[in-house]
Amino acid sequence: MISITRQLLAFLSLALAPALALPIAASAQDMSFDAYMQIVAGKARAQGVSENTISSYLYSLTPNSRVIELDRAQPGSPSRSGYPAMAPYISTHVNPTRIGRGRDMYGATYQTLMQVEREYGVPGEIIMAIWGHETNYGGYRGNFDLARSLATLAWEGRRRDLFEGELIALLKIADRGMPRSKLVGSWAGAFGNPQFLPSVYLRLAVDGDGDGIANIFDNRTDTIHSIANYFRDSGWRPGIPWGVRAYVPSNVSPEAYATDLTSPVCERVHERHSQWKTVGEWKRLGIQPQRPLADDVLASLFAPDGPNAPQYLLTGNYRVILEYNCSNYYAMSVGLLADEISR
Repeated sequence: MISITRQLLAFLSLALAPALALPIAASAQDMSFDAYMQIVAGKARAQGVSENTISSYLYSLTPNSRVIELDRAQPGSPSRSGYPAMAPYISTHVNPTRIGRGRDMYGATYQTLMQVEREYGVPGEIIMAIWGHETNYGGYRGNFDLARSLATLAWEGRRRDLFEGELIALLKIADRGMPRSKLVGSWAGAFGNPQFLPSVYLRLAVDGDGDGIANIFDNRTDTIHSIANYFRDSGWRPGIPWGVRAYVPSNVSPEAYATDLTSPVCERVHERHSQWKTVGEWKRLGIQPQRPLADDVLASLFAPDGPNAPQYLLTGNYRVILEYNCSNYYAMSVGLLADEISR
């Protein structure tokens, strides 16, 4: 699955030019697509993008009706009546095929993973789980022309600042000599093995093998270094697991320890986690981690499918996984896949 990261939470309702075959409702835009591309060109020029890149990438673009179609198929926010069960999602995404391929890739890149873990502090199995979840270890990465997709999303306007910035970042990547044939990916603008947005690539992609190019498309070393760098930048703490399954006595209700805090981002994700307590404090309440976890580590209690299903103590490193994709379903499946790969 090519997932959409936290920076891709924008959903569009875009009208396209009459010449396009897909019938779409009237556009909210107050200018033509071509006129808007001229504005983007001016901003890109002011940020140092070459005239050659601007002309070759922007002036022949047209809006992509398929991007609109896919965007409109995105589900809305869950209702307040409850959350879908997590177990079916986990069984689909943490399956024997993905686990097996992850173990094979882990073995094939073991030396690189060990070097990266020493340098960045991020476990190899976490890196593999992200790679596996994002693109099935490079098996599918999307085939949309990124310039056209980002231009379409920016023109729509509801998240213009985000997607216009990503489009200009893409032009900067092209200016570095990256061929357009490489700059393809998801309809929402993410690309490469780790599905980075262009701005993330510019900031965090790493040339791991020293050949002068941060090649996250078909270079395993660069891919591994780049994912690790993302996690280090997001605050991963070495030596602490993302979370562990916990035994919770029947007389302990997770609801009794619900948080009173409201997260400024991804509220529906974080409201499902309990108050923060040290592992020692949870133990004194009768809650026991099923794998080693130091008593001074802060953790929150999470019962995704209720008291009669698996429950977990989540550390701050779980929140780092959420930085990649702000979804409990995604973060739990990444963590559990990493655990299986490392067995």
